[in-house]
Parts: sequence; C-alpha cells; structure tokens
Amino acid sequence: MEMIAAGGLDRLTMAALGREVGMSSGHLLYYFKTKDELLFQTLEWSEDQLGAERRALLARPVPVRDRLDAYVDLYVPDAPRDPHWTLWLEVWNRSQYADAEANARTRQAAIEGAWHRDLVALLAEGVSTGALRPVDPQRFATRLRALLDGFAVHVAVGLPGTDRAQILSHVREFLDDATHLPGN
Repeated sequence: MEMIAAGGLDRLTMAALGREVGMSSGHLLYYFKTKDELLFQTLEWSEDQLGAERRALLARPVPVRDRLDAYVDLYVPDAPRDPHWTLWLEVWNRSQYADAEANARTRQAAIEGAWHRDLVALLAEGVSTGALRPVDPQRFATRLRALLDGFAVHVAVGLPGTDRAQILSHVREFLDDATHLPGN
C-alpha cells in the first residue's frame, strides 16, 4: 500500500516490491503466483482493515443518521490517488480478464457483500426505529452504493470539481432528501 501511495500502480513491479521488502521477485512470485494475486491479496488485507473500522463505527451508540454519515465518510476516498481506491480500480479492471480459477469475481463479491450487508442492516434499523422514512433497505443500499461508487471514482481519479468535501455534501443532501421523515 505504501508503494501504491508513493508511485501508483505503474511503478509497482514485482522487482521493485521485492527490493522494498528485501526479497527477490521470484520469491514473491512463489507466494503470490502472479501480480494480480498480489494485488488482490493486498486489497483483501486492506478491506479487512476497513471492515474492522466500519464495524466499529456502525456499532457506536449514536443515532442511525450519524452512523450512516460515518459509513459514507469511510467509503469515499480521501483524495485523488487514494491508495485503497487506486488498488480497487485496478483490481476491478483486471478481474474482467481473470481466468475462472482465480475466483476474482467471487472474491470481489465477498468484499462488496460485506459493505452491502452492513449498509442494509443500518438502513433496516433506521426504518424499524422510525429514524428514517420507510425505504426498502436492500434496494436503497444498492442505489446508494452505486452513487457512492460513482462519486468515489471521480474523487480517486481527481476529476475536476469533485473533491471529497463536495462529494460528501452531495451525498448528505441526497440522504437528507431520501431518508428523512416528513416534518423532521
């Protein structure tokens, strides 16, 4: 992740990574077999870290809307070239060409599924407690994550006019319009 943050994926070669961690590229290939597998395992490691942080944020004893905002804050990249999102974009792109043996799509679905399940549970809690207007949590989570993915890509690639603060403002406005109870 440090190498991705420092120089992007273009400079991340097995030889350069090997020099950085003090082993040969052949040794790295022994453990990971391919650069794609190395990237995927790095993404899985990164997602494990984010998953723990996400679960802690969602378990806090604060209102549902505050936890929903925390989920969004964690989801949206910090800035252009955010290493986590740079890695995600690369893995998404490479997985369309991965062979069936790599299970790339299944592994991606597992990562995506964790984010989705946590969001559905949070929305369902908000609806059941009356903190959010009645929405279908599954459908709303799917649409919200699509919105977040689109905005996140804009931030990650540095699209002009789409910095993190602007994106968070757009998403919060959307959530206000879509989830608040009438009269609140």
